[in-house]
Amino acid sequence: MVDPLMDLSLDPETTTHTLAKGEALRVERLSISFGGLKAVDDLSFAVKKREIFGLIGPNGAGKTTVFNCITQFYRPDEGNVFFRTWKDGSDSVINLVGQPVHSIIGLGLVRTFQNVEVIKELSLLENVLIGAHIDFKATIFEQAFKLPRARREERVFQRKAEEALAFLGIADRKDLPAGGQPYGVLKKVELARTLMANPRLIILDEPAAGLNDSETQDLASTIYQIRDAYNCTILLVEHDMRLVMGVCDRICAISFGKFLACDVPEEIKRNKLVQEAYLGEEEA
Repeated sequence: MVDPLMDLSLDPETTTHTLAKGEALRVERLSISFGGLKAVDDLSFAVKKREIFGLIGPNGAGKTTVFNCITQFYRPDEGNVFFRTWKDGSDSVINLVGQPVHSIIGLGLVRTFQNVEVIKELSLLENVLIGAHIDFKATIFEQAFKLPRARREERVFQRKAEEALAFLGIADRKDLPAGGQPYGVLKKVELARTLMANPRLIILDEPAAGLNDSETQDLASTIYQIRDAYNCTILLVEHDMRLVMGVCDRICAISFGKFLACDVPEEIKRNKLVQEAYLGEEEA
């Protein structure tokens, strides 16, 4: 049974301009078009705090476009995206629409991308340290001349990066160059980089892409561990339906940018609209 308090798509006229208790994120009547093609069409859903929430749909359904609208890589034509952040010592709700792209990570909303981006010549540790760039207070001058504040920050963030690598089980590789590392290790480097940003919500864009079955099983365990250890919310787009059905608390299915259903995995499996659009109808 869908909770109407958590699913705005049941009532497209509803507009809250805030978040209900227990919500981490609310996408509200989101729409965006490219050259006359509606990529996202009046889409609404809400994600609870500490929930692992899946967004599924066939290729071209608009999943990554939704992510890009949430993080303001794209500015939606219509709609709002409300996010619960931490400001001045207390919870604060902010509308992400219209916020500068570079400010989103500072609010505690971080993401990975479909293609792993690392600097091959740098070590794994150095690649993870890139995730802390927004928190450095030392000036370029202080960093260039290794002045006391710069040295203190480097020690703090290096320790934090080492802890993230250890948490993900690859601390023994921290000084090795990223170039030539197995793809599964590089995926973990990308995850470690998100942990450097003190995340409240992590958006994972096809994290299992390119992984074998064993690595995918390890990823499922890692997603749970990140949620619990870092007390954060996970928003997941993934084509591996075994992973999605196995780790997600709830799933929102879309097709051609439109809402189909939002429910627990077992109900999504049984939903006829989802079967037709994404999973395929069972043979008689």
